[in-house]
Amino acid sequence: MTLYLHYVELVKLEFVALDISGKNYLSWVLDAEIHLAAKGLGNTITHGNEASSQDKAKAMIFLRHHLDEGLKVEYLTVKDPLELWTGLKERYDHLKATVLSRARYEWMHLRLQDFKTVSEYNSAVFQITSQLKLCGEVMNDKDLPEKTLTTFHASNMVLQQQYRERGFKKYSELISCLMVAEQHNTLLLKNHEARPTGSAPLPEANMTTRRDKSGKRQNNNHGHMNVRRHGNGKRRYNSRHRGGHGKRENNMSSQNNPSRGKSGNCYRCGIEGPSNKNDDNAEANLALNDDDFQGLDDITHLEVKDFFGDQN
Repeated sequence: MTLYLHYVELVKLEFVALDISGKNYLSWVLDAEIHLAAKGLGNTITHGNEASSQDKAKAMIFLRHHLDEGLKVEYLTVKDPLELWTGLKERYDHLKATVLSRARYEWMHLRLQDFKTVSEYNSAVFQITSQLKLCGEVMNDKDLPEKTLTTFHASNMVLQQQYRERGFKKYSELISCLMVAEQHNTLLLKNHEARPTGSAPLPEANMTTRRDKSGKRQNNNHGHMNVRRHGNGKRRYNSRHRGGHGKRENNMSSQNNPSRGKSGNCYRCGIEGPSNKNDDNAEANLALNDDDFQGLDDITHLEVKDFFGDQN
């Protein structure tokens, strides 16, 4: 009893235990055979074996340790590992027919064009072929490349012919070549989508020239602005010495001088004067309300003849 407990402590659950429904029976059988062979107990489950009672006990402990609790109860009285192995096979071996039919259907409808990446297709291939192998049907290296090449998308007909002409003898060589080509195409698309076509940056020399021209235009703009500022100042200075006291004086001038119409034209000489709108803008911009004539009389009411006198 002590030896049994000690051995159970050493033997851990090395793979998934067999479910009582038998849904994982095929994979469980493969795992059990591999682990028993690794422990030197592979002959304990073969017919006509001459294994020692100690090896049979070790194999039995290992198999029961990887059974569902319900199965342990059902096979509680079985002490020979070969008997247990045979009993489980008779109970669940019929599942091979179900798995085999499903794997055949999946293999028949397997197409490379139905997968987004070559890696996903490769994973599906190994999953289906492993199920077929468990059921006794083995796919060779000739079947796998032919299945892959004949399921290319119709738009890749020329590419399929090119791969076929290379004469791949092994599926691994073909799938490796397809994966490398896929990675190159992915990199090409990323570089293409990085920026629009034709939008390459300008050479450094052109960038320097553009910066020089841009700086020159900015300096010219500053110069124009300075000239305008000086001009405005000059106009304001002249207006302050030539104009009247503001809007009030201009209105009084219009009332005292009936010879000027609403348009600002003189009825006597026809000289066109500034309009009221322009006067308002000038007054608003130049702020002439605080003009000081330093004692000079307001001369805005004078007419042309007052300056030139009588010519006759």
